[in-house]
Amino acid sequence: MKKQAALELIDFLYDSPTAFHSVLTIKDFLNEYGYTELKESDAWNLKSEGKYYVTKNDSALIAFEVGTGDILESGIKMIGAHTDSPGFRIKGNPEITAEGAYLKLNTEVYGGPILHTWFDRPLGLAGKVTVRGVNVLKPETKLVNINKPLLIIPSLAIHMNRQVNEGFAINAQKDTLPLVGLVNETFKKDGYLLNLLAEELDVSATDIMGFDLGLYEIDKGMLVGANEEFISSGRLDDMWMVYAGLKGLVDSPTTAATKMMVCLDNEETGSLTAQGAASNLHLNVVERIILALGHDREGVHRTLANSMMISADLAHAVHPNVGEKHDPTNRPILGKGPVLKTAASGSYSTDSYCAAVFEGLCQEAGVPYQKFYNRSDVRGGTTIGPVTASRLNIPVIDMGAPLLGMHSIRELASVEDHDFTVKLFTTFFSL
Repeated sequence: MKKQAALELIDFLYDSPTAFHSVLTIKDFLNEYGYTELKESDAWNLKSEGKYYVTKNDSALIAFEVGTGDILESGIKMIGAHTDSPGFRIKGNPEITAEGAYLKLNTEVYGGPILHTWFDRPLGLAGKVTVRGVNVLKPETKLVNINKPLLIIPSLAIHMNRQVNEGFAINAQKDTLPLVGLVNETFKKDGYLLNLLAEELDVSATDIMGFDLGLYEIDKGMLVGANEEFISSGRLDDMWMVYAGLKGLVDSPTTAATKMMVCLDNEETGSLTAQGAASNLHLNVVERIILALGHDREGVHRTLANSMMISADLAHAVHPNVGEKHDPTNRPILGKGPVLKTAASGSYSTDSYCAAVFEGLCQEAGVPYQKFYNRSDVRGGTTIGPVTASRLNIPVIDMGAPLLGMHSIRELASVEDHDFTVKLFTTFFSL
């Protein structure tokens, strides 16, 4: 049963090679459970126990189920995660020829990937393409997924880089450009990418006005380990938490409180976009829900005063080969349960109040839990938690399931932790 649930997660990740495809996959998932899409440009007429979702930029989505109680008193229970993952994005005018024979594509790094893990792996190409529309101010957008071994980033042989195993400084402009093919009479560089996209989308290349495209590993995730206890896959950070949150949302009963799953984009680059956590998107949706239920702006503040959120982003498990990199007394292990993340710097939003709630939720759900602190001489990352807490002025618990190889092209998680996390999120939404 637990392995089957992990395999369903792997399927979900495989269908979500980019943030845009993640939202499409989320929409398909929610539609099966009776959720209705709302448009930002429409008037919202919401009903008690109604199930809805709204999207932004095709890469962020907020889903919610209206509770049976007065939202001013019952508040909103939220889980937040992000849809984007570190990797590479394609630049405009990307074709580059090398040695008169090779065709490469010009890329730039997105977020903080572990660059060396991208070498020598078959890569696909996916994202959003913008094409000419009837109205110049409203071009059309189309999703594309070239799910085949189209690209590869070749390594330099050890014979020409004898120190490679002692540490190699990777130049992101020079060393990580993916190879497409050999230039010949039938395969030329001029306009290659636009012509490829035009063929895939059945549009004219001259109608393509722009694109947001990224690379991804085409090999599907799998269960590994002596007892298939591990999940090996790309984009676990953070689509795993998106999926677990969605499962908690649909598996939990309707309650007095409104339930909300927040899936935002661009966390890996600071969230400073219209669809990121530092935007007004989340607050705007909360406000519109409350107004649509017949309350005024004071009701927004009263509702938020009774609301809480879990910021779900993955946590570092103790590495089996490099244990000294971790805090001496807080050492999360794969398979031992979800992890509460705390930092005196404020890079995580957890305080003692949030910690008490988290531990109580874990006890209520019957799942073990762990704690994470960075070593005091190591600067860690951050999440959507702090920016959400500051914008909504609500308690935000920063937590995540434990992970090895975070930001690698292929990360490693635990089947057991997936089960624990879904139970925790379902319990949170059920109370």
